[in-house]
Amino acid sequence: MNKSSLDGIKVVDLSRVLGGPLCTQILGDHGAEIIKVEPPAGDETRGWGPPYHERGSAYYDGVNRNKKCIALDMRQTEAHQILFRLLENADVLVENFKVGTLEKWGIGFEAVLQKKFPRLIHCRVTGFGSTGPYAGFPGYDAVAQATAGLMSINGDADRPPVRMGVPIVDLTTGMNSVIAVLLALYEREKSGLGQSLEISLYDTAVSLIHPQAANWFLDGKPQKRMGSAHPNITPYDLFPTANGDLFLGIGNDRQFAGLCKELGQEELAQDPRFVTNAERAKNRAVLRDILVDLLADKDSNEMTLQLMKKGIPAGAVQTVQDALQHPQTIAREMVIESDGYRGTGIPIKLSRTPGAFKCRPPQYGENNTDILVDAGYSAEEIQRFKDMQITLEKPRK
Repeated sequence: MNKSSLDGIKVVDLSRVLGGPLCTQILGDHGAEIIKVEPPAGDETRGWGPPYHERGSAYYDGVNRNKKCIALDMRQTEAHQILFRLLENADVLVENFKVGTLEKWGIGFEAVLQKKFPRLIHCRVTGFGSTGPYAGFPGYDAVAQATAGLMSINGDADRPPVRMGVPIVDLTTGMNSVIAVLLALYEREKSGLGQSLEISLYDTAVSLIHPQAANWFLDGKPQKRMGSAHPNITPYDLFPTANGDLFLGIGNDRQFAGLCKELGQEELAQDPRFVTNAERAKNRAVLRDILVDLLADKDSNEMTLQLMKKGIPAGAVQTVQDALQHPQTIAREMVIESDGYRGTGIPIKLSRTPGAFKCRPPQYGENNTDILVDAGYSAEEIQRFKDMQITLEKPRK
């Protein structure tokens, strides 16, 4: 079997919830050794359900595969010594504590970790960052959506703002964290030095306001909720059909002409109101009414195939369960079923060093002994840690 891209990279993961754990899962998918360090109460997502199973919740499972787990009470000084032992041959430390927590414990990056481990890359995931009037405030995905303006542009124009249905800010923050770690690993090859990275939910959320931010920077006009429609492109919207909704993503005039032809209305593409995107945008309401009538008796799945085969972007709206069982999903290996684990697949495809599923998400403290043995601790020391509840085998509520 080919090696994965990050074989030989070791990551100590002190993070919980979503952004940090997703980052380390992606790194683990591509070969990095991930040691997840959980606090006495455990990663709170173990309780985010239903549904549940013997290891915790489905939510926890979604971002914690390909990791080993040790449970440490980081409030105890001896736990810091264990952390230092783990970091001796580690490349990356990921954490999402409240800003200042490591410093409060006396193990801050600049004051301690950077000096002890000059090659260590420290990735801090925060809510609002460490500067500004919101510095240090707790951050959750929906809060970031609200404060950064994303929620204000999501939903129908005549209804209140709506949280996006997936935790898009947390997920993208996790991806940005992976990018940051890889950038720092690449730079370390030249400098020989690690550095501290800060990825905040708020910064990520602001960066996602596209194209609305670009539009506002140019014309200064308030950005509005438009439902499924696009502020710059027409027709780029959801349309009802005889058996469900169909999304049309018409990105240029050629695609619009092709759509009109497939709908038996070639002359529509020559209508002065619709010849260019600029004209279609001016007359979007009229065009929408025309398309609604033309699509009303169509089959959404048949139209998807008919249009896509002609290079016209379209997609019938599927349920989650339908999408996860779709032939395209299966063909792309975007569902993993192994060792009692079911989850979404690895979206980053590399031809020579592919990612891989190695192990299911760990139970709380499942690998305490193995991790400590690998770190060089004796059986007596491991038992003492257990007796002192520096390491734990069950979450402390």
